[in-house]
Amino acid sequence: MKSPVNIKGSKSSIGFCLVVTLDSNLEYSKLLEEIKEKFTKSSDFFGDVSAALSFHGRNLTDEEKFEIVGIISECTDLNIVCVTEDDPEVEKKMTQALSDNLNRIEAEAEAKKINSGRFYKGTLRNGQMIDFDTSVIVLGDVNGGAQVVSKGSVVVLGNLNGQVFAGAGGNSHAFVAALNMNPTQIRICDTIARSPDNKHANKKSSQPQIAYCENGNIYIENINRESLRDIQLD
Repeated sequence: MKSPVNIKGSKSSIGFCLVVTLDSNLEYSKLLEEIKEKFTKSSDFFGDVSAALSFHGRNLTDEEKFEIVGIISECTDLNIVCVTEDDPEVEKKMTQALSDNLNRIEAEAEAKKINSGRFYKGTLRNGQMIDFDTSVIVLGDVNGGAQVVSKGSVVVLGNLNGQVFAGAGGNSHAFVAALNMNPTQIRICDTIARSPDNKHANKKSSQPQIAYCENGNIYIENINRESLRDIQLD
């Protein structure tokens, strides 16, 4: 007897592309039971991967597709990232759709990771460097000759007298903030600003300051409600 639910899957470097062929005559409630049983038995085979999904053999409403995807998610560890329409080139389109969705998910995850921030406690001395894939908050001083590199933003809760490279991953919205802003160099994304040669090495700001990039220039201003409101975290 032909099974009312058939699954054809192709595994690639970006995940699974699944084509689910459904009996067109079976009562819908019984079909759901068959889908649940089929995917439960196949759960170990699929494992924990992302998958694109396509339904064949039966016309389904959007509500029915949503319900079936819910059942598959309950019975397996699959992450269904998209549902595609029936098409002669369905596998090619599914692969592209899956790739596009995974790129978006990875980009969002990377953005969240960068903006989450980490802490570094201690004073960075001449010749020392720290490099983070996230934003970083330095609990201490960054002395002259020291360097902080971050794909996100950099906050120094102390004296910033060394070099800072924020937005190293290409984020032009990254910023640099410090209780005492006196850096030898600030770089945000592709824009670089250096201290004037005649700037006094021990000059202290009257209050915390923030450096940000706008129209290809780096500006430094005192931190206040307005400057904090203008900060972008994407």
